[in-house]
Amino acid sequence: MKSIPTMAAVVMAVAAMVAQPSFARAPRHPNYRPAPNESALVEHGHYTNRQGHDVHSPAHSKDGSVPNGATAKCRDGSYSFSESHRGTCSRHGGVSGWR
Repeated sequence: MKSIPTMAAVVMAVAAMVAQPSFARAPRHPNYRPAPNESALVEHGHYTNRQGHDVHSPAHSKDGSVPNGATAKCRDGSYSFSESHRGTCSRHGGVSGWR
């Protein structure tokens, strides 16, 4: 039979392998898309969503193409980079279509 100190050492080693460091970032939304290229956009605002992620505010692309990371097109012609459907394109006329 193993001694108590040996069992405690095994438990501590397993816990250390399983536990994430306290500074680990929250996992991204399953549909996470990369950040847009700022130089291709007209507007450059950002907001923090409920998950604590920094998200680019809806923006128009300079050349009219779909920007990298866009998740929806808003009715005012801007593109949203939202990570959830709720509130997407609010103050931009609502969602015209999902990407």
